[in-house]
Amino acid sequence: MFNDPERLRKLAIALFIPIPLLTLALVLAIFWRTNALYYVTGEEDFAAQLKGLSDLAADRMRPRVHTAPEIPAAHSGVNPFGVNVFLEQEPDPAVRERAVRMARAAGFHWLRQEFPWEDIEIHGKGDFQDRRHEPYRSAWEKYDHIVDLAEKYDMELIVRVSNPPAWSRAQGNEVGSYAPPDNYQDFADFVYALVSRYKGRVRYYQLWNEPNIYPEWGNYAISPEDYARLLCLAADAARRADPNVVIINGAMASTIVLDPAAEPPGNALNDFLFMQRLYDAGAADCFDIVAMQGYGLWSGPTDRRMNPRVLNFSRPLFMRDLMVANGDAHKPIWISEMNWNAVPDEVPDKRFGQVTPEQQARYLVEAYERIQKEWPWLGVANVWYLKRPTDQWKQEGKPEYYFRLLEPDFTTTPAYEALKAYAPAQAQAPIMHPGAHPPDHWAIESEEYRVEPARNGPLHQVGVLPAGGTLHLRVDGSRLLIHAAPDAMQARFSVAVGERAPRGVGIDAGEVVAIRLRGASDVTIRAEDDLRVDYWEVKGGGNALLWLAPLFCLTLVFLLAAIWLAFRWSEG
Repeated sequence: MFNDPERLRKLAIALFIPIPLLTLALVLAIFWRTNALYYVTGEEDFAAQLKGLSDLAADRMRPRVHTAPEIPAAHSGVNPFGVNVFLEQEPDPAVRERAVRMARAAGFHWLRQEFPWEDIEIHGKGDFQDRRHEPYRSAWEKYDHIVDLAEKYDMELIVRVSNPPAWSRAQGNEVGSYAPPDNYQDFADFVYALVSRYKGRVRYYQLWNEPNIYPEWGNYAISPEDYARLLCLAADAARRADPNVVIINGAMASTIVLDPAAEPPGNALNDFLFMQRLYDAGAADCFDIVAMQGYGLWSGPTDRRMNPRVLNFSRPLFMRDLMVANGDAHKPIWISEMNWNAVPDEVPDKRFGQVTPEQQARYLVEAYERIQKEWPWLGVANVWYLKRPTDQWKQEGKPEYYFRLLEPDFTTTPAYEALKAYAPAQAQAPIMHPGAHPPDHWAIESEEYRVEPARNGPLHQVGVLPAGGTLHLRVDGSRLLIHAAPDAMQARFSVAVGERAPRGVGIDAGEVVAIRLRGASDVTIRAEDDLRVDYWEVKGGGNALLWLAPLFCLTLVFLLAAIWLAFRWSEG
């Protein structure tokens, strides 16, 4: 038998085909039993899941993204729960307060609220009186109340500054009601007035919104270079008004369109190309946080397919790769708008995708789970949106209406209820997940620990636990690494993990101490000397199901190779 080449060929064919087929069937069975297909493709339909797996296999042929999770990013270790609100459109102060109160009850910490330029400096430059209705009043009045409400409910504002008044353009609104002003200094002057008024009360300002698409840049050709000039003038004005201000760039809209000079409404430019040209224009110093949109559209938050021409929830990975390539790894990404559209079948416009209300609720929770566990460089993700004052969008058949968490009369949706059940519990016991984290991570509990500015180090700040101080931290991983600040003196401290007895540890400037963990662990640190922390880092952990996607791809490649070899042998 073994001396007969023909029989050996037939035996090889008989073995080469069934073995990889059986392996592939076993992998698919594991996928099916664990629902792992959903956790790698974001698809719920089995046929779509198989298509998703083939897409993942094709992704292995593309260059890998470099997200530098080992580099800490400022403003990333914050409470991630934010929501977009339209408080300025609520004429009744009591309704405004109820909206803020319900946002807080759902576990949100951040309110992304627009302060429209056209609604504050209404009639002319330097004129902050509202004379559109009698009696006349200060145009600041409504916005003062919004700031008061945020403070009352222990929330923080992300103020979006956009929407120039018609007087700022010679052609008025004929060039688009969102078009930039003729004189960019007018915008900078308004930003200076705005930041000066709320100095010490509002810290985070987003300058413009979606400058890479129509209608946010009006009828003009999309121009990263022009936006860079506008952004830098306004950022400089804001920092002169308040040196502690944090600047967020205008959120990048996700698009694959490459025609910035097209006739409106087709004028748009791919978000990655726009961002790269923004860097090329020298705007890196003009923002502290990169903002982008995070809509899931037709697949769930677990969609791990990586194709720059496909819009899905993994898109921030490409933006992070671009930031790292431009030397901006120390900055975070914040998502300005995130959600899935629960548009009903009777509404014909499905351009934002379509999910059921129950899927929308589950996807939002899973999105926050993925952000916290896998993307240490991403800070706040703002859900789009809490509520609108009226159901006008619904009456007009617009799918935008079905992103809401609350009806205009405050009736709750499944998405609101799901977040209310999830977010407050997360905020009560935040966890530090794998990756590098800034010294002010929100999982740290301590009365003595403080964060101070520093000349050296990647973030120009250090965490300080003074001698005799105690710090508690909940960590999920295999090791916690404490990176000592470059200017630290030798320090002794004790570490207790869970119920284990404390052990003494020593650390010096620039050194790293590794603390072994067993998955999710409570860590207590007591300082004998002043402990100066450059940043924290967690190793290990992660989604154990993610290894199945590469296994499937390797099995598929093996199967195709086996079929090809068998075919060649059968010929000869």
